[in-house]
Parts: sequence; C-alpha cells; structure tokens
Amino acid sequence: MTMTAPHPTGHPGYSETLPRRPESVATARRLVRTALAAWGLEELADDGALVVSELVTNAVQHARSEVIRLVVSRPGPATVRIGVVDKSKAPPRHRPPGSEDDSGRGLVLLAALTAAWGTDRLPWGKRVWGELRGKDSR
Repeated sequence: MTMTAPHPTGHPGYSETLPRRPESVATARRLVRTALAAWGLEELADDGALVVSELVTNAVQHARSEVIRLVVSRPGPATVRIGVVDKSKAPPRHRPPGSEDDSGRGLVLLAALTAAWGTDRLPWGKRVWGELRGKDSR
C-alpha cells in the first residue's frame, strides 16, 4: 500500500497496484477499510467494501493489462473517492441483466451506493470511481 501526498483536506490518499485477478477483490476491500478507519469514517466501510468489490471485479473481467491500480482519496472532510484504474479505454457499459444472470448488476449497485460516480479517460486507459459521503457532508 502506498500513501500519497496530502490532499486539500490535509489527508493522504492510499493506493495500491494489484494483479488483475479475482483474489485482488479481498485485498482492495481491506485497503478501503484501512483508509476509512484511519480517517474515522468507519460508517462508510460496508458501502465502501461493496463499491470497491464491484469496481475491481469489473476491471478483472474487462481490463487489458496484468495489473490494476486502486486509489482511495478524501476530497472532502466526509467524502471518500474510490477509483480503479486500468488500461482499457472502453467505458463501463450498463446492460440490463436477465433474471438468470449471475452478473451485470455492478453499475446499478454502484449508482445506488454512491453519491456520485463516473469515468475519467486517461491517455493509457480509464479510471472508474465512486464517491461516498459521510454524515458530516450532508
């Protein structure tokens, strides 16, 4: 895990490069929980774990590189942004899942759990992110 320089809130961000494998989902959940605990935002831990699980799972299934990058930052006092960077330039696509499908609900879950989410295009790929807001940000 890497700590980055402090953001305008005075809090460092956390990031880690992970192999693009299903096992990385558990590592990503631990990193998010660690960051939230360090910031005193444990109230966001369950939603944060679900959000990062969906983001990493999507990258594992669709990215084009051997690794992905998880970034957890704190753009506001009670706001946390969880992002996953990969080398695929294809934006995430919402497709309605069938009743028998085991997957396809990740973006619906992301939209339901986050205050905002989006995709940033990068020269080498993209960052898909979701923002969680704690009680003090409302």
